[in-house]
Amino acid sequence: MNARNQTDFLPPAGMLEVAGVGVEVPGRSLLQAASAQFIAGQVTAVLGPNGAGKSTLMSLLTGQRQPSSGHVYLAGKVLSAHAPAELARMRACVAQETQVAFEFTVREVVELGRYPHRRHPGRNEADVVLQAMQATAVEHLQHRVLNTLSGGEKARVHLARALSQVWEPLAGQSTRWLLLDEPTAALDLQHQHRMLQLVRAWATAQGVGVVAVLHDLNLALRYSDRCVVLQQGQVAGSGTTAEVLTPLCIEKVWGVVAHPVTPQGGEPGLRQYLFEAPVQKP
Repeated sequence: MNARNQTDFLPPAGMLEVAGVGVEVPGRSLLQAASAQFIAGQVTAVLGPNGAGKSTLMSLLTGQRQPSSGHVYLAGKVLSAHAPAELARMRACVAQETQVAFEFTVREVVELGRYPHRRHPGRNEADVVLQAMQATAVEHLQHRVLNTLSGGEKARVHLARALSQVWEPLAGQSTRWLLLDEPTAALDLQHQHRMLQLVRAWATAQGVGVVAVLHDLNLALRYSDRCVVLQQGQVAGSGTTAEVLTPLCIEKVWGVVAHPVTPQGGEPGLRQYLFEAPVQKP
């Protein structure tokens, strides 16, 4: 895909897209002419080695960083053309590292997700926060101070806050987005699967677009519909996960040999990999 000018044909309203984006910092290029599409109602995994540009790409999608070149589009128009209040009602973000300076309780943090809707509350406003906490299994922690929790518990609280922010469709605006930067990093095995099962269900049942930076390739194969693979600031592959995340791609990008296996009793067609440790070069 070629980079477009802002006046060129814009993508469909149910799509989030980066078109020819580059990010330059003094002495270094973080992203180079990167193009990718993210579709509402699907889970897209952003994959790549450390330093490949995954968090930089996510910062463009959330609007925390402006591209040096190219454009980011959301809901049919350039991201920067959306008012911050409008963006806050359309999409929610969970950062890789989130610090809370004050002694907020879990419930108070989740309630922050409803702040953008204070002038136009939903029909079930009183129940949203409780239901979001129940969805991420943190209801029993609601009166605890957030900073007293474990890293995994905090991650689940911040997901609950993000869910509460986009809990209901907006009038006249059907597309909602969850943007998650390494959401499973602090979670144990059980909660990794529970979190990704939850966001996949939101994508499938409610048409929410989910973009998640992941490191576990088997989790990406199991739960994502599409993936974007980054390598040294460039898009090395983009498309359906099963087609992009092949043994050849894994060896080329990560330098690791992957052996396909079929899990016993697993879902039909589900593919996973066993990985060999990379050979250390002298």
